[in-house]
Amino acid sequence: MPELLTWYQAHPEISLSFIAATGLGSDAAIVDVGGGSSRLVDHLLDGGYANLTVLDLSSIATGYARQRLGDRADDVTWVEEDVLHHRFDTTFDVWHDRAVFHFLTDPDDQQRYVARLCDAVPIGGHVIIATFGLDGPETCSGLPVQRYGPDALSQTLGADFGLAGFQDETHHTPTGATQQFLYGHFRRVSRDAH
Repeated sequence: MPELLTWYQAHPEISLSFIAATGLGSDAAIVDVGGGSSRLVDHLLDGGYANLTVLDLSSIATGYARQRLGDRADDVTWVEEDVLHHRFDTTFDVWHDRAVFHFLTDPDDQQRYVARLCDAVPIGGHVIIATFGLDGPETCSGLPVQRYGPDALSQTLGADFGLAGFQDETHHTPTGATQQFLYGHFRRVSRDAH
């Protein structure tokens, strides 16, 4: 049951507010990386967004979301792949990730992720990434994570992405524990070779 997992959010308020702040219309192409069984896609559909993609490595996670959405699942493009190896055949106005980036503790994997990001987000596109903050947990689901402060997150994404804003979140898990997240909103401003 996704509702029992530590990352679960019934209403992903900060993600939705950052997406709304882009000023893009309902035809914006949005990808939720690691979206799996997250409820972000439900709220985006409720908001009238019509060009949605969810990428997740787990068919079990996407299966939960498809079952929950019922017929509305047909309005979403589902990709069951590893983001480090998948090359999208389209570009996105918004790249959202609250689930994957902080699990990449190897600098080479981080750079592969940024390369995929650069392939998929054109100049002018938006990137919204939430990671564990510096006071967040050192592990999640038994796996080590990379924690970020604003400077480190900006530096890891590189000069191609200009900062639009940061926001901290104290996330309350279903068991009552708290986790610090850092949300970063970036805009693609240049195109270097990757």
